[in-house]
This record gives sequence, structure tokens and C-alpha cells, in this order.
Amino acid sequence: MITVNLKQESRREYMSKIVVIGGGAAGMMAAGTAGARHEVILLEKNEKLGKKMFITGKGRCNFTNACEIEELIENVVTNKSFLYSAFYTFSNTSTIQLFNELGLREKVERGNRVFPQSDKSSDVIKAMSKYLEKNNVEVRLNTTVKDLLTEDGKIKGVLLENGQTIECDGVILATGGVTYSQTGSTGDGYIFAKKLGHGIIEPKGALIPLVSEDSFVKELQGLSLKNVSISLFKGNKKVKEVFGEMLFTHFGLSGPAVLSLSSIIKEEGSYTVRINLKPALDETTLDSRILRDFEKYANKSFKNALDDLLPKKMIPVIIELSGIDEYKKVNQITKEERNKIRGILQNLTVSIKGKRPINEGIITSGGIKVKEVNPATMESKVVEGLYIVGEVLDVDAVTGGFNLQIAFSTGYLAGISC
Repeated sequence: MITVNLKQESRREYMSKIVVIGGGAAGMMAAGTAGARHEVILLEKNEKLGKKMFITGKGRCNFTNACEIEELIENVVTNKSFLYSAFYTFSNTSTIQLFNELGLREKVERGNRVFPQSDKSSDVIKAMSKYLEKNNVEVRLNTTVKDLLTEDGKIKGVLLENGQTIECDGVILATGGVTYSQTGSTGDGYIFAKKLGHGIIEPKGALIPLVSEDSFVKELQGLSLKNVSISLFKGNKKVKEVFGEMLFTHFGLSGPAVLSLSSIIKEEGSYTVRINLKPALDETTLDSRILRDFEKYANKSFKNALDDLLPKKMIPVIIELSGIDEYKKVNQITKEERNKIRGILQNLTVSIKGKRPINEGIITSGGIKVKEVNPATMESKVVEGLYIVGEVLDVDAVTGGFNLQIAFSTGYLAGISC
């Protein structure tokens, strides 16, 4: 169990001076944690802290996941083994405990997703701000860093855009990725790290909507489906299957389940998404269900016999894909035609052209190479005194609070290690 000291003496001797660049989830956690032992300055180029956190989870902030720690690791998509030490040092349980100590109460929803009881992301940010205040962190807003200063392979300070220099013993780089650039995520950290000799894996959007040019997809625009099973295929090989909610859009597919699948697509290829509209029913049970409906509407046209089975918007699409005349009487539909309908309901296939533009991704996949960072401390192996945390690293996970947990775990580990 992690015990965090929230009561600090107003006058004390500091061990070192640490500058944290970036006031998002990872940066605030790193600064607050480091502030227990060091003099810490947190630099944020926006006018307020936690700007991206404020909009996450549709403004509710799904700040972690209440699963077992093994499942936490399993839901990481990229470089999961790198995060073992961070997760075991500061787990999801540690996150919830810290927020409780800071006065925030949580609730657990479907899929073990953890939200503030208030449903307000601002309360999560307020709790983190309290953590900074309790540990005497100096916060400077509207402050942009221009460069990191080193000497003989060691961090010596930071140069601000206004020409001011801040000398320090260590820097924690928590600048985020390149998605949601309106929140300040503009890739600054990649530039700083590359200049110092770090390798960068090309940043791409992750947890991002998928593009399809299938004509029927546009006809379904605005239709949201809940409790469906969605499988991603590369060629004829199933890559991943998820269960949950999805949305048809004017450009393709979105929604939580689709966003999670999007993170699996790492390279070019022929991808399709196959949707099981009735995952709770096996072939025999679904066939029986269709038969019951057809007996109920035996003397009606095919197009008027699907209201109990499908959302109204989907009926014309399913009819078109089946190739059955919409005016054909239900009592004339053959077993073969019924099997075709069942096959479409359990295997609605959408071809995927690609992903939406990078800025539409919830998070960034790619970033600073993790093999150049010590997983036990988050310190750079290239520059002494440089610690790298959060989304700027080449790590990412599926939806459900896992990405914020990465931010908190890596931030905490850097905070106790610097």
C-alpha cells in the first residue's frame, strides 16, 4: 500500500531542485510526488492545469480501472513489459487511495471503469492541484519551454521562451503526445528528446475512429449500437475481439469498442471489422428467434417483419445486403434466405480504409523509445537527470482508464526516483 504524505512542513531543507515540464496527469503526479522531497517547479504552457484531463471521458474523467493488476498490464497495447515496475510501484489501487486522501470519492462502472462520484473531471484536477499545493510545488502557467540545457551529458536547467533560464538538478518531461493539439499537446517533448539524442517512434493517433468507404456505412450515420461484439480481421486472420458500444458516422466507425480496436492497427494492410449484432445468441437460438418473428409477421412483406429484431435505421441496409426482395412475403422466404439473414446479423462486415487524422485520436501511439529509458526509475539512459513520463513515451493502452493509469504510475515512479 502506498502512503502519501500530504502534510509537509512549510520550512524545510530540499534535497534537489526539479523542473517538471507539462501540467497534465503525468506531470502533476510527478511534481506532487517529487515535491515531498525536493524543490519543484511545474511549468505549464496553457492557462490552466489538466486541460486534456478536463475533456476526457466526455468531461467525466475515467481516471483508472479497478481491475486486477495483471489485467491492467494486459490492456496495454504497446510496450507493456516496460510498465511492470511502474504499475507495481504505483498501481490502480494506489491511485484510488491517493485520490481518497485528497478528498475525491470514486464510483466503479461497467468494465471496472473508475469515475469521480460527482461525474466532474474538474474534481479530479482539483484533487491533483491540492496534491501540488500540499507538497509546496511552484506552478507557473502560461510558461513555454524552449530548450533543455545540459552539460557533460547531465541536465543543468531549462531555457524558457521568454529567454529566462531556470537552473535545476533534474527535469521530468511530461509534455504529452500530439493528439488533441488544442489542449497543448503539440509534440514539444519529442523535439527536446531528439535533440538530446533520444530515438523517436513515429507518433500516430491511437484510440481513433476508423474510416470506411462502404456505402451502407454512411446510410447508418448516427446509429449507435450497444452490447455488440466487434472483431478486427487482417485478411482472414482475427486479430482482436471486443464487446461494447459503437457508432456509425459519416466517415466510418467510432465509439468505445471501435476506438479500442483502432489501437491494434499498427501497420498498413487489408483490415475488416465484423460486427455480431446478436452476440448473446448462438446460430441455433438466433435462427429460432428469426423464425418466431417470421411466424408473427407471416403475411407481411419482408421489410415490415424486422422491426422487433433491428433498429429501424438498419432495416433497409440489412435487406439490401441480403439480396431478398423487400416486398417478398415472409411466409415465402426460404431456409437458405433465412440463413443468409442470420449470417449478416452475426457477421456484418465493414471494410476499413484507414484511421482518421492523428489529431482526432484520444491518445498518441509512438513517442520516445522506451529502451532508452530505465523502467525502474523513468530516468533517461541518454541524459543523466532527465526523467520521461506519460504519453510522450512510446506506450499506449485501450480505453477504460488505462492510459491515465499509465500517466499516474510513470509520473509517481519518476517523482520518487529523481
